[in-house]
Amino acid sequence: MLYPSETNDQTWQAVARRAAQGIRRRVLELTIQQNGCYLSQACSAAEILATMYTRVLNLGPSEAPPVPPPFPGVPGEPGVETFTGAAYHGPRGPEYDRFIVSPAHYAVAIYAALIEVGRMSPEVLADFNTDGSTVEMIGAEHSPGMELTTGSFGQALSQAAGIAAARRLKGETGRTWVFMSDGEFQEGQTWEALQAIAFHRLDGVGVIVDVNGQQVDGRMEDVMAIEPLADRVTAFGARAIPVDGHDVEAIARAAETPPEGKAVVVLAYTNPAQGIDLLEARKPDLHYVRFKSDEERQQYRDFLARMTAAAERVG
Repeated sequence: MLYPSETNDQTWQAVARRAAQGIRRRVLELTIQQNGCYLSQACSAAEILATMYTRVLNLGPSEAPPVPPPFPGVPGEPGVETFTGAAYHGPRGPEYDRFIVSPAHYAVAIYAALIEVGRMSPEVLADFNTDGSTVEMIGAEHSPGMELTTGSFGQALSQAAGIAAARRLKGETGRTWVFMSDGEFQEGQTWEALQAIAFHRLDGVGVIVDVNGQQVDGRMEDVMAIEPLADRVTAFGARAIPVDGHDVEAIARAAETPPEGKAVVVLAYTNPAQGIDLLEARKPDLHYVRFKSDEERQQYRDFLARMTAAAERVG
């Protein structure tokens, strides 16, 4: 939510809130254009990503072009020069953080976040999900903001643990952050990774989870309940901190908690319809939003027009 008093306010909190609304607005516009997108994930994760990019992450300037190059070809083929989307997060200096995105279907929210914080050009979204583009619907290691192809859910945390272990051996001070979705806590590999992180005291790992209570088959509690999540994460040796996932100050405070020998796991509880009230009527069918009629699509166009007008007033 944006507040009238935040017009031209340049405090990090106001900047983060404006970025969060910008993430929702851009993904809503894309959803209308394409008649389908991962809109609810952008709604739930907007403040999380805005806070990470504007406050928490220690990143250097982007080393990637404002408009990503096309997909160069399969890695390993002769003459193919590969790259990773991590270049949008800047250089891999020993003092800089690494940001690993685990749920690849959140890619569109990552793209919107990169645009909002000035690391990528807005025109990039015109190539979203088109043949030959790296701006894919399901992000891979060559997609903007993506460092790894995380495969099936639950793999990125293990990969981040390995990165953090290597960084510790090299004496690097930057943290390795992982953005996850709550559905990944239905995967056994997530718990194995937490156990390994605790055993090896890899407190350079930081985790922030979008706990939006939904997954592809419906509500989490109907498919496989994971609560009490904080208690379970704590039992596996991490420092779990539940917060309101739409409160940028609460997210930042939790993420900046000193690890003190344990990985910090921020459990950001969110609403997948946050900021776009029309989505409430669709619950629990929110995983992928496709319009069911021209009338419904027009409702979302009208809502987008109001969001855009509000953003212009705020400046």
